[in-house]
Amino acid sequence: MATLKAQEMLRERFESDQTKSKGKVITIGDDKKIMMWGYDVNQHEDETLRPVNMITTKTVLASLSHSYDGPCFATSGETCHIWDESRNEPLKELKWGVDMLQEVKYNPIETSLLAACGSDRGLILYDQRETKPLRKLVMTLRSNQLSWNPMQAFHFTVANEDYNLYTYDTRYLTQPLKIHHGHVASVTSVDYSPTGREFVSGSYDKTIRIFDATKANSREVYHTKRMQHVTCVNWSMDSKYIFSGSDEMNVRVWKANAAEKLGPLQMREKNAFNYNAALKEKYAAHPAIKRIAQHRQVPKMVYNEQTKLRAARQSEKRKEENRRQNSKPGKVPYVAEAKKKVVRME
Repeated sequence: MATLKAQEMLRERFESDQTKSKGKVITIGDDKKIMMWGYDVNQHEDETLRPVNMITTKTVLASLSHSYDGPCFATSGETCHIWDESRNEPLKELKWGVDMLQEVKYNPIETSLLAACGSDRGLILYDQRETKPLRKLVMTLRSNQLSWNPMQAFHFTVANEDYNLYTYDTRYLTQPLKIHHGHVASVTSVDYSPTGREFVSGSYDKTIRIFDATKANSREVYHTKRMQHVTCVNWSMDSKYIFSGSDEMNVRVWKANAAEKLGPLQMREKNAFNYNAALKEKYAAHPAIKRIAQHRQVPKMVYNEQTKLRAARQSEKRKEENRRQNSKPGKVPYVAEAKKKVVRME
């Protein structure tokens, strides 16, 4: 393992691009510089690497994403730029009059498609083959991060400031496919598992939650006494571990399945685990089994905030129903919760 020697500035994000002939790492920082590093897995661990190329940009850099197919990568900040590894000038600049784009991500399947989160509460879709952005939707509150589903090319999930996560279909952006509840503070990060069936989220409420991509509530919640606000989460490529980073400067490794046994298993153990899993699935609707399977111990602060949020939602529903009953028929229509989250399309 070698050390990347960067300047004395905060390095915000990094993205790696590995080829058969050599490996590359691309980093960005608050100093408006893009650095490209070459490395070899056989290098001595005490060796310090120097960047093979350095690009100084004209604007602030907030995030970076590398294409899954080809030498192109995208950076976001005041605008979205498309770069080529072999050039020091951007290939393309994509604008939509947004003050800041804090996150940009390439689609792993449709490799020319990108999505970005804007400071104006907008979600913008780009195609690097086009000269202009494709579409934009504006939500009620700002989205902090997004993640594409690696198995379904049109689906992506965003982590929002209103404590929820929203899964969208790029073909139908007028409302989210699913609203995922559970957090009691702003959701800061989200990442899909390699299978595309689940995703993990980190929040300002100091918890990590694992969601089924098709369900509204989380199946698992992780927390510790020492862990502070979660700033980033990632799912390992073997789908067995979750990595999290938090404000107290620690990186933690979690099991994706809390009850899973690590290490080699004998055939009798495998059969026993499969049989138990089949029993739990068969009797999942039984009240006693359902209560045990869904119950999770959470910190006192989270429990109290959940109670307050539940009371606020019930109060809002009661208020709307009273307004409907005391108004002319049809004046207060029924509006789906999902449709309330999208302000407008552009």
